[in-house]
Formats: sequence, C-alpha cells, structure tokens
Amino acid sequence: MTSLNDLHNPTRTLVMGVLNITEDSFSDGGLWLDPDKACGHGLAMLDEGADIIDIGAESTRPGAKRVGEEDELARVTGAVEALVPHGAVLSIDTTRASVAAAALDKGALIINDVSGGTLDADLPRVVADHDCLYIVQHWRGWLTGAHGGTPDADTSHYEHGVLADVRDELLRQVDAVVAAGVAPERIVIDPGLGFSKPGIEHNLPLLAGLDAFRDSGYPVLIGASRKRFVKAALAQARPGFGEPAGATAPDQPSLADLDNATAALSALCAEHGAWGVRVHDVARSRAAVTMGSLWREYRESAR
Repeated sequence: MTSLNDLHNPTRTLVMGVLNITEDSFSDGGLWLDPDKACGHGLAMLDEGADIIDIGAESTRPGAKRVGEEDELARVTGAVEALVPHGAVLSIDTTRASVAAAALDKGALIINDVSGGTLDADLPRVVADHDCLYIVQHWRGWLTGAHGGTPDADTSHYEHGVLADVRDELLRQVDAVVAAGVAPERIVIDPGLGFSKPGIEHNLPLLAGLDAFRDSGYPVLIGASRKRFVKAALAQARPGFGEPAGATAPDQPSLADLDNATAALSALCAEHGAWGVRVHDVARSRAAVTMGSLWREYRESAR
C-alpha cells in the first residue's frame, strides 16, 4: 500500500503518465477510448517507469466541449477498476466532485483539479473527506463560451508579471481549499502551463521560476508535455525542426521532437526539485528525471 506521506514527499521527482480517455485531447484524443486499450496503455506506462497514472476523461484543450457527467464517470471508474489490481498509483484529472468521489472510493489516491478548487465547490470537501492528495492548479476560468473557445484577452494579461501574478493567485486558491478542509500536507501545486498562458513569454518564466513556487512550501507538479509553447519554441529555433522535407507544414515539429523537448524540461524540473512531471512519453522523461535528480543530489552534496 502506497503511503500518502511518502507520495507527498518523494525522494526524487515523480513521473506522471497521461492516460486520456477522451475523444478530443490535443495530442492523443481518441486513442484510448476503448477500455482494453486504455488499460493496456496504462500498464505500458507503468512498465516504462511511470510512478503515477493520471486518468482524464474530459479534454481541457482550447475549444473542447464538456463531457457529460455520466460519460465521464463511466470512463474514469472503468479505468480505475482495470488498473488498481495491478498496483497502479492513480490520479484523476477531473473538476467534478462526483467523479472524484467515485474514483477515490475505487482506489485512486490523487485528484488533479485543473480548476484548482474553483469550478465545483464540493470537490475540495470530497478531497478532505477522503484524505487524498490534491493537485491545485492555477486557474483563471473557462475559456470563452460555455463549452470552451479562444482565451479572453484579459485571461492572459498579468499586471505584475506572469510569475508574480500566477504564484499569488495560485496560493490564494490554495488558501481557499485549505479553508474548505483540505490538509496542507495533502496539497501539490501546479502553475498551469498553457492555461491562460498561450505563449513562450508566459510559460518559460514559470519554468525558470520554479524555485519561487517551491519556496511556498508546497510540492510542485509541472505539466509541459507537448504543449503549444513547446512546439512554438522548437519552431522558432529552427523552422521545420525534425521534419523530413514535405512531411508537414515547416513550422510543425513532430511528436518525437515535442517529447524530446519535454524530456529536456523534465530533467531541468527534476534538477530544480519539482515534485513531479506530467508527461505523455514516460520512457524519455523517466530517464531525464533520473539524471536531473542525480545532478541535484550531487550538486547539493558538493556545496
């Protein structure tokens, strides 16, 4: 049985493998909708070294439509029931209290709430009642329209700079979930890369400022995998990066390019003491965090 205290305070950066049971996630939507394929992919990620499997049944990409509650419940609980017997540590990517409660009752240990406790007031209470880990992400609300869309102009404006504003807003969200009953020692924070942060200029300061989030005293999860700012950074560095001639538009790096870049970020996050990295390609990032964590260990011992 995994200890929540050990999970909250690991000896190295953890690798969280993404299991999207969705039709429209931005990088792998539709691949794992079949329950057997979802279970197989989860087990494959465990074999590749994932410490945690993060199960999500509703895409949060720009323009995504909300999934009905019953559909989300069925997809999530089916995956939990399939993976728990294999000893998997499961995180549930949901903003609904009902989905969180059902998954926790079936053996999940972590709730990963992209709304950071703001979308469903009952969710922090469910977390408190179940005494599980709670990932609180920085959140400025849904994108334009009831079911997604393009970001409002205001959502990506940071008056005092992106690092200062995101940190302050995120810690206010943490204060709110603690007031709702969640124990501080069960909280992990996530700066929410890509959420109301469309560009390189929004996301790289948060990564470079990871220590500012760690200084809050809360463990930090980073989710940079395959995000638009990573693609933009590669395309900016060299148009057509990694692509054979004529294969795609010249400004579109391949998934392999994105996963290599993500692994580089994973190593840097581990070197700076991140609690975990949330990734699509587990094998690359597991190797990367191994080296990043060792770098950190030897650097500190040399001081």
